Amino acid sequence: MSSRKQLRKLAGARRGVIVPGAFNALSAKVIEDLGYEAIYVTGAGVTNMWLGMPDQGFLGLHEIADHTARIRDAVSVPMIVDADTGFGNALNVRHTVRMLERAGADCIQLEDQVAPKRCGHFSGKEVISMEEAVNKIKAAVDARHDPELLILARTDACATLGFEAAVERAHKFAEAGADILFVEAVTTEDEIRALPQRLSKPQLMNVVIGGRTPIFGAEELGSLGYGIVLYANAALQGAIAGMQKALTVLRDNKRLDEETAPVVSFAERQRLVGKPEWDALDRRYT
Repeated sequence: MSSRKQLRKLAGARRGVIVPGAFNALSAKVIEDLGYEAIYVTGAGVTNMWLGMPDQGFLGLHEIADHTARIRDAVSVPMIVDADTGFGNALNVRHTVRMLERAGADCIQLEDQVAPKRCGHFSGKEVISMEEAVNKIKAAVDARHDPELLILARTDACATLGFEAAVERAHKFAEAGADILFVEAVTTEDEIRALPQRLSKPQLMNVVIGGRTPIFGAEELGSLGYGIVLYANAALQGAIAGMQKALTVLRDNKRLDEETAPVVSFAERQRLVGKPEWDALDRRYT
């Protein structure tokens, strides 16, 4: 089964599969190595880790396509790619989908914010008109070469227009051909429980540690009918915490030893990046 068919099956099962976010190829390999069934290429994570900047629309199409291709080469699990607003109008969305499909995306996420977008849990968001948003989803659906490529439609309308307006947009996105729906930054437990009852297509719930949405466990979200439980930046937040801890020990103690330092071993790092496999290839060709 292709990775796109695998992802379609995972979302359709509506069992709350956890999908962590990857911000580079190594984080993707860690996620796959730990047994997760899919990954999410996070625009916020790539922006934070690659540019050292906040998630406010600073990443471009060619940059996210480059990261997508590198991550696709590193892992085989299904991959959802965050394409922000599609980097322009409906024609730009068409180009975005073509480019990310070639780069190896299995699912492309598009949102209805005004560009430049902001993190879904920031203040100051605005959304485009319903008509423009729907046409961008139609353009995305029409653009894909492989009919198994999934389109994930996100609305940020809760923050500006209210919950009912967001549900209405999600309905329209489904009618336009979106395969998965994502109502971002709902703020009450009742809204979380209501969405699977109100929308027929498989849905994604974004769990943001420290964000505005109440946190439910993945099993409970699965029982409610959510297909995907996204932890877009858990790995990123963990990586920052780990770096801060290790570097604080180094600063204070003026040394780090593999046996006692809060770091993975040298051997584990080489295993994760496939050093034994590269050594085997080296022996084969020399």
